[in-house]
Amino acid sequence: MFVGFDYGSANCALGVMTDDGVHLLPLAGDSRYISSTLYAYDRELIAEAVYQRLGSDQQAEYAPKRSAELSRAKAVRRELDLLPADEVVFFGEAAFNAYMEVPEEGFYVRSPKSFLGATGLRPDQIGLFEDIVTLMMMHIKQQGEQALGQTITRAVIGRPVNFQGIGGEQANVQAETILTTAAIRAGFTEVAFLFEPIAAGMDFEAQLTEDRTVLVVDVGGGTTDCSVVRMGPSHVSASDRSADFLGHSGQRIGGNDLDIALAMHSFMPHMGLGSQLVTGKPMPSKVFWNGVAVNDIAAQRDFASVTCKKLIDDLMKEACEPQLLKRLSKIQRLQLSYQLVRQAERAKIALSDANSIEANLEFIEARLSPEVSAEQFVSAIDDPLSRVEALMQSAVDTAGVMPDIVYVTGGTARSPAIYQRIARCYPECRIVVGDHFGSVTAGLTRWAQKLFGQQG
Repeated sequence: MFVGFDYGSANCALGVMTDDGVHLLPLAGDSRYISSTLYAYDRELIAEAVYQRLGSDQQAEYAPKRSAELSRAKAVRRELDLLPADEVVFFGEAAFNAYMEVPEEGFYVRSPKSFLGATGLRPDQIGLFEDIVTLMMMHIKQQGEQALGQTITRAVIGRPVNFQGIGGEQANVQAETILTTAAIRAGFTEVAFLFEPIAAGMDFEAQLTEDRTVLVVDVGGGTTDCSVVRMGPSHVSASDRSADFLGHSGQRIGGNDLDIALAMHSFMPHMGLGSQLVTGKPMPSKVFWNGVAVNDIAAQRDFASVTCKKLIDDLMKEACEPQLLKRLSKIQRLQLSYQLVRQAERAKIALSDANSIEANLEFIEARLSPEVSAEQFVSAIDDPLSRVEALMQSAVDTAGVMPDIVYVTGGTARSPAIYQRIARCYPECRIVVGDHFGSVTAGLTRWAQKLFGQQG
């Protein structure tokens, strides 16, 4: 059985072909999507969880590579008094709920895909991300197989044009290698990759009745990808579409970055950002940025360090409003960065239907509910959206032709502020908004049918 597999930065989905077209499988209860999150009681238990789920041949190949982690996992199990049958790894909403119970303990990762192409990863860090992705793929594949009643063996997996803004093709190779290794360990026997904006465009192409040049803008959770593609009845059946893909661009700018920007702009002033020191100097901003930069490994490591704790303690002594810094201290001490950014995400979503909302930050301090307005959101996301505009123009410049249609997809594009900003760039073009979450999965599934359909 083959599937289209959208291993997304924000959500994951599996699609299969039926007589009625593409069907997305339920992955979390009745939901066709599962959030890209994982929680383990301890980081060392991740490798053990992978090992336990592998077949004997794979275990023999895997164990020497993770011998240190597997040894430490035994010690951690004794320390935490865990029984062999105890569940120690959680996925999706269950992962977030487990993290929320004791946020200062355990190991929680959101949007692991955002890190796969990061420069400077050590071999042990690459191994950790291989294990995280493997466990998530195993879980998603298992959920899909339960829904189908069949074994899934082949997949077309979506990937962004560029996994990182820096690192170039080396970063892309690193990320794709991690995904391939994880997919094989998860039980897929054949894996192919397709650029996500092209996948999103393929789903739209099935609706076209005449040939058009389309700029596909896929604003996802972790990346924004743009492709200029010739589409329509004359192209849709071709097995080789390389001549139709006229220009691509992509960078790690997505919904996560907008959430982080909003948290920095609208929440961190309530933690002391922008306040004054008794010397008259402004409060240094880097520590506040590190507190929300949940998609930056180095920033999160710095924010969790003893050095950062001492810095915040020193700033409290020198601050004109030390009560604000006490809130930042709690975020640092209890590792509440993910919760803070999640509230920014909820504010972003709520502002799609309201001019202002009250954010719930009572996990930091009772009755702390700052107002966030649509105007604040537009201001906060100006820089990342300027980079999205530049990516759109880069794809068009590479293609050398103007599009007839701009097809906007990706969960982040639901926000009117984002959609309106994109639409302003090409006022002469027809703007089409696709299925914000399902377009990529549908396109991947259609491509999987082209590649694997004759094999069953």
